[in-house]
Amino acid sequence: MSSPFVAEIRPWALNFAPRGWAMCQGQTLPISQYAALFSLIGTYYGGNGTSNFQLPDLRSRVPMKYGQDPVGNQYVIGQDAGEETITLLAAQMPVHTHNVFGDAANGGKSKAAAGCAIAGALTNNYYAPGANANQPINAATVSMYLGGNQAHTNLQPYLAINWCIAMQGIFPSRN
Repeated sequence: MSSPFVAEIRPWALNFAPRGWAMCQGQTLPISQYAALFSLIGTYYGGNGTSNFQLPDLRSRVPMKYGQDPVGNQYVIGQDAGEETITLLAAQMPVHTHNVFGDAANGGKSKAAAGCAIAGALTNNYYAPGANANQPINAATVSMYLGGNQAHTNLQPYLAINWCIAMQGIFPSRN
């Protein structure tokens, strides 16, 4: 590798960091041993800032530019967010309806109209009878299914790769 800038981060296709680099896995490092690196990244990624600091943790993360995005969201350097799994709550579902109609004919061997269920006065009143051609069925016929509050994966397509940060190299000038 050519001489990198200190704190430069590169994708790395191997399972080890080359000499002078470290994996971006959120490690806590002593400031006394890595003063140049600390002077550049400070505590953006964690640490107490007096005796230690942390490297960025890019495990299971997608790096993105900090600042304001085109729609006005603001992101600060070192901010992490997102979830690998998520449980949707009923309040997060958009408002929608499921219309189900019944046929006013009594139940029997005849077929209901296309897209309709039979709506007749049955012993247990599972269907609501009425005078109109299409009848809403009894509300007890259809019940809400809550899904058991189980999380589902929430990952964009990905390719697993390592990220490394330069621990030594050229100290970048600010101009």
